[in-house]
Amino acid sequence: MNKQTIDDIIDRLPGKRVLVRVDFNVPIADGVVGDDTRLRAAIPTVKRISATGAKVILVSHLGRPKSGPEPKYSLRPVAAHFAELIGKPVAFSEDCIGLKPENTVRAMGPGDICLLENLRFHAAEERNDAEFARRLAASADIYVNDAFGSAHRAHASTEGVTKFLRIAVAGYLMEKELDFLGRLLTNPKRPLIAVLGGAKISGKLEVLKHLMKTVDVFLIGGGMAFTFLKAQGKPIGKSLCEDDLVDTARLILHDAEKNGRRILLPWDCVVAKELSSNAQQEIVAVESIPDDMAGFDIGPHTVKDFDEALQTAGTIFWNGPMGVFETPPFDEGTKAIAHSVASATDLGAVSVVGGGDSVAAIHESGVADHISHISTGGGASLEFLEGKVLPGVAALNDR
Repeated sequence: MNKQTIDDIIDRLPGKRVLVRVDFNVPIADGVVGDDTRLRAAIPTVKRISATGAKVILVSHLGRPKSGPEPKYSLRPVAAHFAELIGKPVAFSEDCIGLKPENTVRAMGPGDICLLENLRFHAAEERNDAEFARRLAASADIYVNDAFGSAHRAHASTEGVTKFLRIAVAGYLMEKELDFLGRLLTNPKRPLIAVLGGAKISGKLEVLKHLMKTVDVFLIGGGMAFTFLKAQGKPIGKSLCEDDLVDTARLILHDAEKNGRRILLPWDCVVAKELSSNAQQEIVAVESIPDDMAGFDIGPHTVKDFDEALQTAGTIFWNGPMGVFETPPFDEGTKAIAHSVASATDLGAVSVVGGGDSVAAIHESGVADHISHISTGGGASLEFLEGKVLPGVAALNDR
């Protein structure tokens, strides 16, 4: 990575006010934080900065408030939860610009931590408004971006503030994300296997095209697999299909064969007449999907086929579920692949897992500790792998 990190400026941190962009966009229900993976991921950066005696000023967005402050999107519960995780008090400011954060920061001592209120309570954040960025930067001396999941957006807190804070570097999570994802594109341990799923091929079309240059084997499941199966002339019943991309899928299959890349598609699938936990299910070969049924998960033959491929991997990238993960029992194929990826990692593969359902499957299957890197990036990960420039990364100081 050619961007400076905390370690490059560590001797300049003591006594400084450090604005740290984190990704605390976590689920909250009745004032209680649900999945705190993103909070835990920020701890190494926050602890390191705090240990130097710098004041740590955390900023983040949460949800999509429509018009100004909305109580359900307040970061106050996150401040309390993060304080428990990090083992020290976290002050909270009821705004992210103006007198309230200025007073909060002024009251802080060396090594103290505070969290400012939701950036998106101000529409100027997403507009990357210069004045908003200036006011956000006003209480700080140094900027650290540790929110890779927001780095693909040119917002005031990810790009605009760097115009007002001369020292702008990456945090440890940002560095780790760029390192692992960068190796997928430049120097992967081979063979490199990409496991791609999710509902639609359109969401991963550019990733597929870009990864075609480096990936050795693609394992394709989820709803997007049916567009490829239809491109092969197979009957898909009522399964999800993007008819306008069937020709594109056919071209991808052709290009893969021409370039020596393998694309493995499902052999069998779990079908039902409706998407319901109580629906009567059948396991059928993909050539035999009934006209009045739809495929909602990969079948056991496909799980075995994908598992055998994964156990030969040097590097694995996984993004997207193999079935309708949010509706059990159509989550079984995804969980089986989670165990396969973990097993391959134990055998020496480097594994990178991203995407909400894929990450959820890793945690629900109890194999998170067996994965090399669980990405918090989401859309940012995909755009990076598409070869796009991420504004939040480009804005940081070069080495």
